[in-house]
Amino acid sequence: MYMMTASQLEELVLIQKESFLSRDPGTPREVDASRYQRTGQIVVISGIRRSGKSTLLRQFSLLYNNFLYINFDDDRLLEFSLSDFSTLMLVFEKISPGTNVIFIDEIQNIAGWERFIRRIHDDAYKVFLTGSNAKLLSAELGTHLTGRYMKITLYPFSFREVLRFRSVSVDRITEKKKARILAEFDRYLTGGGFPEYLKYSDPEYLKRTYDDILFRDIIGRFGIREVKAFRQLAHYLFTNMGNMASYNALKKALGFKSVASVRDYVGFLEEAFLVFELFKYDYSLKKQYVNDKKIYIIDNGMRSAVAFQFSDDRGRLLENCVFIELLRRNAPLYFFKNTGECDFVTEDHGKVTTALQVCYELSQKNRDRELEGLTGAMLTLGIKNGIILTYHQEETIVHNGFSLQVLPVWRWLLEYRLPGENNP
Repeated sequence: MYMMTASQLEELVLIQKESFLSRDPGTPREVDASRYQRTGQIVVISGIRRSGKSTLLRQFSLLYNNFLYINFDDDRLLEFSLSDFSTLMLVFEKISPGTNVIFIDEIQNIAGWERFIRRIHDDAYKVFLTGSNAKLLSAELGTHLTGRYMKITLYPFSFREVLRFRSVSVDRITEKKKARILAEFDRYLTGGGFPEYLKYSDPEYLKRTYDDILFRDIIGRFGIREVKAFRQLAHYLFTNMGNMASYNALKKALGFKSVASVRDYVGFLEEAFLVFELFKYDYSLKKQYVNDKKIYIIDNGMRSAVAFQFSDDRGRLLENCVFIELLRRNAPLYFFKNTGECDFVTEDHGKVTTALQVCYELSQKNRDRELEGLTGAMLTLGIKNGIILTYHQEETIVHNGFSLQVLPVWRWLLEYRLPGENNP
């Protein structure tokens, strides 16, 4: 078995840290850094590739005078194994004696990493980790590190973070500033929030990131042989985001041999943070898993770069934008469907608190359907807070005895908090 020498590892660690220190700390994210600095627990940052996890690590590093750093998303560390961690710790002690703060990028690339992390945490090291695979991280964390970690799921930039990146203040919104915010929202709605895309507006960058995730994080890692069929499935889900889907229907539509393959492949896409399944609200957990789901995707810009476009896309983009924001706010989330349909219902401490309906424009043509779907969910689930999110409309509507807020999505993204949620 190949073993990296201490001198080779030391040279690489020094090169990586120099590169890390030269990294621009970037736009501050909506993360309470001091909270994670104060805790003695392991801090785990997970999320899709290129969402800014390493930059967030860099922002955390500004809180410390001395720290240790290694990035396992490096081809020079392809042969690194669990047995090399002891050498790594010797190198760390040599180059920075007594330092007990460690930043580790893309930890999931090393099999058995959780045993090492548990050991150094028990030895009083302050540990920050990043990783790009939801299930892989969750399985190891849940098995070996229960009660020892705090988790941050990092998504591409929120609209508030985009405005911060563009140096647009959201204090005291004048008419002139509102025009600027609306222009930025139009760009955000179709371009999304990947940090590098915000800098260069290059759709090819998003396409390359998508392909890298498919091939490096999924096809290569899981040994998928039906490469063409798998890529077709991913493309289909991106094109049809927000639609109802069942594994059986996807099997028939795309010609898969088994429902199990479809279920596994959708799971792989979800583990890599490319797609998300939204369950129908039901008091029976079994029915939640058996019922058809709705599929949403990580970022509107990536979706625009890789999927077929349709005439009603702006409504889909608006709905997907709201969905990702609700995930970003850590809201337990479902859709509701009975005689009518409500796009999203959220929970706070196990109680359903808010119903949200999303449509590009509330018009005479769709008004009854949207209002009935929203109030039907509110009546059935005992919800008092009902919101209709549109592109530009703002009013209060009384329907079926409920007072409903109609808000433009951009204003909701900037100003509205869910019940139980603190202001950023």
